[in-house]
Amino acid sequence: MLIANVLRDKGAAVFTLTSDVTLESAARELHTRKVGALVVLSETDEVIGVLSERDVVREVARRGPKALEDRVSAAMSRTVITAHLQETIDEGLARMTDRRVRHLPVLEEGRLIGIISIGDLVKHKIAAAEAEAAAMQAYISAN
Repeated sequence: MLIANVLRDKGAAVFTLTSDVTLESAARELHTRKVGALVVLSETDEVIGVLSERDVVREVARRGPKALEDRVSAAMSRTVITAHLQETIDEGLARMTDRRVRHLPVLEEGRLIGIISIGDLVKHKIAAAEAEAAAMQAYISAN
């Protein structure tokens, strides 16, 4: 199964922000949107980072509540690991595991078109395994 299938089923909604927003505002946005990460865009809509809940927690743990006054640029992951529509779920899961990330922005021709989480990919893997098991059971029962 491809990342394109996951994005089609999940939807292409992706929440973004700019690097000059405070960590407090970003944390509120994460809470309001009920997401674990926000994609950070430049003024020209280029993906320049990802800010996750973990990034915020790490900064607060390191510097205390004053960290919330800092800009997103101080805490975001700048090395952005991405996915493409024609990649398989297994390729995405492997990349997430190897790079220790939980979210992959999905790009098409360099343009942000969505985001997938490790939970999205695991959900699809489980659904595929259940469908295969049901098909095998039906086949065995028919014979």
